[in-house]
Amino acid sequence: MNAPDRYERFVVPEGTKKVSYERDTKIINAATFTIEREDHTIGNILRMQLHRDENLLFAGYKLPHPLQYKILVRIHTTSQSSPMQAYNQAINDLDKELDHLKNAFEVEVEKHSRGLLMPV
Repeated sequence: MNAPDRYERFVVPEGTKKVSYERDTKIINAATFTIEREDHTIGNILRMQLHRDENLLFAGYKLPHPLQYKILVRIHTTSQSSPMQAYNQAINDLDKELDHLKNAFEVEVEKHSRGLLMPV
């Protein structure tokens, strides 16, 4: 068949950065981040997290082509912040949220396991 190998969707090629940053030359405090080997899952989560930032004017993402495994995230901020600061803050906040979710899940699994192992 003509389809690319499945691993190409996930493995970042050697010499390619996972995330690259390009400032917009026409709009102040605007930039585009290219995130390799990601899709709508990460794009939408990141976009929603960026929208929580009060210094954000615009955040959006797109997949350039279905066979190109990357997303382009566009960020435009007020003069109080920069696109890089907004991006880093969103990533850090998501990391904390996902860590909290993982811990809460593990606690509930542990509670459930103990409940099943106790004699009735």
